[in-house]
Amino acid sequence: MLKFDKRLIQRIRVPLGFIFAGVFIVFAQPGVVTLAAGTGVAVVGLLMRAWASGHIRKARELAISGPYGYTRNPLYLGSFLMGVGFTVASGVWWLALLFSALFIGIYLPVMGVEKDDIRRIFGQEYDEYAENVPMLVPRLNVWKHTDTNFDFQLYLQYREYRAAIGVFLVIGVLAAKAYFLPQ
Repeated sequence: MLKFDKRLIQRIRVPLGFIFAGVFIVFAQPGVVTLAAGTGVAVVGLLMRAWASGHIRKARELAISGPYGYTRNPLYLGSFLMGVGFTVASGVWWLALLFSALFIGIYLPVMGVEKDDIRRIFGQEYDEYAENVPMLVPRLNVWKHTDTNFDFQLYLQYREYRAAIGVFLVIGVLAAKAYFLPQ
């Protein structure tokens, strides 16, 4: 059986995303309806990532505030929603299959590596959190109420604005493709 190096997958996940984006843009056949619906979903994912980035203090304290009270991986949930949005916007059903396979093949192993790292840093505190907050699909209600508010400086520190630039760039390219190359 083939053994995957989860650390390698963790390191190459962003470059793989850019490769997928290229394939995605080449084969996309966006229409007005798919573009509008997909943009809405992608923006929800973008907002989820932005919200999460303002609540995480990597390796200094366990993130349980904001979206982390609903899911242990709101950044990846946001990325997933962005990918779903792009896939819907593309208007090509099989790109959804490709995206799903890539997301499962890349992000599930990465979440496992990060879970082990976080458990090593925070121990029992993380174990209690993991018992109460799902890995990806959010809870319907917050696990614990905290006094921690969104910190815009963290959003800037983690350069999460680059995701916004990427979303609007992809949507712009798809809009141009829909307008200039109607199907």
